Formats: sequence, structure tokens, C-alpha cells
Amino acid sequence: MIVAVIDIGKTNAKVALVDLATLSEIALRRVANAPVRQAPYPHHDVEALWTFILNSLADLNRGRRIDAISITTHGATGALVGAAGELVLPVLDYEFDGPDQLAADYDAVRPPFAETGTPRLPIGLNLGAQFFWQQKRFPAEFARAAAMLMYPQYWALRLTGVAANEVTSLGCHTDLWNPWTSDYSSLVDRMGWRRLMAPVRPARDRLGPILPAISRRTGLDPQTPVFCGLHDSNASLLPHLLSDAPPFSVASTGTWVVSMAVGGKTTDLDPARDTLVNVNALGDAVPSARFMGGREFSLLTDGQPQEWIDDDVAAVLARQVLLLPSTQQGSGPFPYRSAQWVNAENLNSGQRFAAVSFYLAQMTATCLELIGGEALAGIQVLGIDPLRAAIRLS
Repeated sequence: MIVAVIDIGKTNAKVALVDLATLSEIALRRVANAPVRQAPYPHHDVEALWTFILNSLADLNRGRRIDAISITTHGATGALVGAAGELVLPVLDYEFDGPDQLAADYDAVRPPFAETGTPRLPIGLNLGAQFFWQQKRFPAEFARAAAMLMYPQYWALRLTGVAANEVTSLGCHTDLWNPWTSDYSSLVDRMGWRRLMAPVRPARDRLGPILPAISRRTGLDPQTPVFCGLHDSNASLLPHLLSDAPPFSVASTGTWVVSMAVGGKTTDLDPARDTLVNVNALGDAVPSARFMGGREFSLLTDGQPQEWIDDDVAAVLARQVLLLPSTQQGSGPFPYRSAQWVNAENLNSGQRFAAVSFYLAQMTATCLELIGGEALAGIQVLGIDPLRAAIRLS
């Protein structure tokens, strides 16, 4: 069975073909995913992404049969759609700082950390803050909304015409979900949004076949099923939930490095250090921590060679070269500390790359410690290969 996986990451969008018999990727199409910085606010270029998705499906379908479609996307993103499935407002880019303008008003209505496992995050990283800001700033457009959709299910709607939501995206630092009751949070009822929430369905549910227009456009069989889809980091976790015995931890890497502990040590999560509760694809709460490791890696290596030899690693360790956090501020375990190099004079390019790699490994290890993580079960490297993930965190 060949599944086409639509993977919308914050930095890149991909359509990959996966052979379920071997669990191997057999073909891939990729495109950069950059927000549109135009009125009414920075937003995702969903029409460009849609064209890329359809072109990729059509291209990949030539010479082989695509049996099903699954979807995964980054978090902190949702869509407001009208009765016909059209967007009533652009899909907001979570790095836009507009929601911070109403931070005090939002803080007065958002649920506490104990209810949702959601830390208070800046810019648009709390999806509830995005929806709150959109409702206050664009009341006429917001009033036209017939449904609030998480981002994977927005694409599922475009493929099938079926509106749904799913817990991994609802439970990803949104303020919208209570993982302890498996229901919407008090914010949803306080704001009168429950009527807009599409039905919650499991990630594995077949929402329906593709729409006839999609079949004509891509050449796919009209009965090609589309699965509900899920949040990307939770997609990395799911295979381990199905195959590994707890305790274990998984670090999923891309724009964000998200560490998730299953059956680990009991520990009090600290929302001030960007620890949180994710909800996995089975509906269970998962202690998690994160930092913007992929973005930091891109910034730190921009224009620099990404090559190293064993002597570079030895030199970094002997000199005790350190990069201290945080390169990307506002999130992660050290959100308000400024990055600082120690013992870093006259580094060659290989030594600098090794030091950056160890920085990312140490940040990941700190995240695992904060959530009581046990032995690392797996690392899915989507956008980073620093010293092969610093040799599995050393």
C-alpha cells in the first residue's frame, strides 16, 4: 500500500510517498513555505501550498498508484472557514506579534496551566490567542465563520469536503483543550466557540474519498481515502506508541525540537520554561518540552560550511567551547537568556559546527530532564543533522 503524506512544516512543505510494506519513503516533493507579509496580517500562502499539493499528487501518481492520503502539519495554526469551506480570514502566521496587542485581555479569559497543560506563550504560539485577536480585530469576518479547524483538518476539508478536528493539534499549546477531561477547555465555552468546533475524530479516521474535482485534477482514483491527519511532532511519536514499551522518550526535530516523555519520571512541569502537555494520537496526555532548534541551527550555520572531522570535535571538548542559550528567545527552557559564546576564539568552521551541534544536544537533553524523560527511543530528523544529532545526545 502506497500512502501520500502531505507534510506542511513551518519551513518547508512536502509530499512524500511511503510504502507501508517497508515503511520506507520512495519519493518526495518539497517546496519552501514562507508566509505572505501582506494585509491584513502575515499569513500562510495556502493557495500556493494547495497548488504545490495538487501538482505533487499528480506527478507522484504517474507510474504508481496512490492508495491513500494522510496529512501532518505544524502546530499553533488553525483556520476559520465559512459555510462553503472558504476561508473567512487568512490563516495567521504564528510568528506574527499581533495577538500580543491584546495580551492583557486574553490573559483575563484564558484557562490556567493546570487545566490545559498549555503555557502562556508569546506572539501567536497559543492558537486561542490568535482566534481571540481575530475575533476582536475582525468581528464582521469572524462572525461569518461556520467552523474552526486545526491546520491538518483544513487540508483534509479541501480534499474531502468533510469538516473535522483532532486531538493532537487541539492539545498542542492551544488553550483550547483539556487533556484531563478529553474535552474542550473553559476558554472555548467562555468565548462561545464550541458551536464552531468541528466534530473531533481520531487521526486514523477515513474522512472520505477525495472530491471529484481533486480526482480530475490529479488523476487519483475517485475513491482514494483521506485520513483525518495529525500534528507533526505527534506523528513522530505515534510509531513508538504502537511498538515500544514505556518508559521512553522521543525527540522530534524540524523547525522545533519537541521532546516527549512516555512513562517517564513524575515531575512538575514548569510553564515558564516551555514545558507543556501534548496530547498524543491515542488521546493521552504526554509531558513535553521544546525549543526552536531547527530555526537556531539555520541561523547559526547560515553561510557556514556544515562539515567537521573528529579532530574538530576533540578540539571543542578539550577547549571546553560552549554556546550558551538562547539563540532564539521567547521560547524553550531558557526563554529570556541571551546567547553567549565561551572559549570560542579563532574557531575554524568544523569546530564551530561541532560546538553548535553540542549546543543543540545539550538543549534537547535539558528538555528531556525537565519532563522526566527516560532513555531516548528515537530521533526523527526532519531538518537537522548536527553531528548526527550529537551522536544521540552523547
